[in-house]
Amino acid sequence: MKPAPRPNVFIVGAPKAGTTALYSYLAQHPEVFMSRLKEPQFFAGDIRGNHRNVTTLSEYLRLFEDAHALAIGEASTCYLASPGAAEQIHGFCPEARIIVMLRNPVDVMYAEHSERLFDGTEHILSFSRALESYEDRRRRCGRFKGERVVQVPYRELVKFTEQITRYIGVFGQKNVCVILFDDFVSDPQDAYSRVLAFLGVSQDYRCAFDVVHSNRRVKSTMMHDQLRHPPKLIRGLLHAFLPQSVRRTIGERLNALNIEYVPRPPLDQQLRQRLTLEFSQELKDLGDLIGRDLSMWTIN
Repeated sequence: MKPAPRPNVFIVGAPKAGTTALYSYLAQHPEVFMSRLKEPQFFAGDIRGNHRNVTTLSEYLRLFEDAHALAIGEASTCYLASPGAAEQIHGFCPEARIIVMLRNPVDVMYAEHSERLFDGTEHILSFSRALESYEDRRRRCGRFKGERVVQVPYRELVKFTEQITRYIGVFGQKNVCVILFDDFVSDPQDAYSRVLAFLGVSQDYRCAFDVVHSNRRVKSTMMHDQLRHPPKLIRGLLHAFLPQSVRRTIGERLNALNIEYVPRPPLDQQLRQRLTLEFSQELKDLGDLIGRDLSMWTIN
């Protein structure tokens, strides 16, 4: 009997570095299967606890039961910052291919702040204030499905040298592919071809590279909160009179109407300069590790 398909490709992060776009482009390739659920987060129990999108092995494997491809993958950006994910993935699939997408850490933190405001796990509107106060309120960072969530502090999120070193130590240099966001934006076909070569699939496929919007903002915070956590009475009525498929469709449509995609305002220049100086040694160490000159991230 043929064994059930299992993932052998993992896009592990970093968040806000083009992983959603790469996930979408890879899913179009005829020799690649990507789980229809992005961010299953199954191997990040050490930082997400039971707040992962998938928490059991059987549920996780069902994401890939229809896979018939050379490369079978998923994308969970919290794996990169997770201290235990690399070892867990290796135990699950020792021959796994690991893809890391990197972006200027200052921009990652700023974009992540916007994302956390959107999903309700950040309540301080000012990025500079949130950045400086975050470590003191790790367990006050918001709610998810009605329960407290502990997010990775912004600065810990972008310790890329330490994180990539961990993955290389577990999987070996040849099984870890690092793609810079800047390369992905300036020449997506070249970056895409490098990923396909890394995965051992045909490089002849030509992707459309449609723009994948990422900076979301809710039009009404009140409506957003009501859709995420409807009052108990309304939730009971909906469950009593509407089947799950109808409830899900209505929720998705209302949620879509309440979301807009807008450019993120530029980061305050003085704050950018201060953070760039703060991360100068990290960028030097990271550049040495991946063999790239990252001086473009130190220019304000």
